[in-house]
Amino acid sequence: MESTEFLSPKSSKIIPFPQTVVWRVRHLPLKRSFDILFSFAALTLGLPVFLLIALVTRLTSKGPVIYSHQRVGRGGKLFSCYKFRTMYANADAMLEEVLDSDPQLREDWEERRKLANDPRVTPMGRFLRKTSLDELPQFFNVLVGDMSVVGPRPVCTDEVKQFFGMKAYKILQVRPGVTGLWQTAGRSVSTYEERVSLDENYVDTHSFFVDLLLVLKTIPRMVWPRGAW
Repeated sequence: MESTEFLSPKSSKIIPFPQTVVWRVRHLPLKRSFDILFSFAALTLGLPVFLLIALVTRLTSKGPVIYSHQRVGRGGKLFSCYKFRTMYANADAMLEEVLDSDPQLREDWEERRKLANDPRVTPMGRFLRKTSLDELPQFFNVLVGDMSVVGPRPVCTDEVKQFFGMKAYKILQVRPGVTGLWQTAGRSVSTYEERVSLDENYVDTHSFFVDLLLVLKTIPRMVWPRGAW
């Protein structure tokens, strides 16, 4: 059964949007129960895979095994989103150098917020991204309630301000997901506007059975990755 809550946007933990608008938040008990059970199973059964990825990542490049980045969650609240590190330690500085050196790459970045053959990504990172194994630590985010197994993409504040506009108040009604429509329908080859449309469509049409279908569609995408960078 779904319920709705309205949150004030005045909290310092919430991204700054017009003070005249409040956040509409959906509560979905069945979805949350599924999230808890699924994420607990994934973290428990996947422990050997976690340890292997952590070991290889540590041995093949310098830097922490887990990468943490602030993302915008349900109701506009910020949280730390976890992934296995897929980039070199100086990735931010490398990005500015790459974009300054090639106008075409800058155009691609501004359109998709991703780069094909990104020089910042490590060899191990390319494999993790292709298979989406870099996102396994996000099941911890799911377990503690920051994310859902299925939902819109977890995005950063700058992306919300630049691309979402007022659509943010619809898309951020639900928790962002480890997987979703974007991951099963084009992934990195989609433009950013297409991704926002997919996220909006998910919020409009999602159900427990839709979530199960998207989880089942995600598995072959991991085994036979297409359109993933």
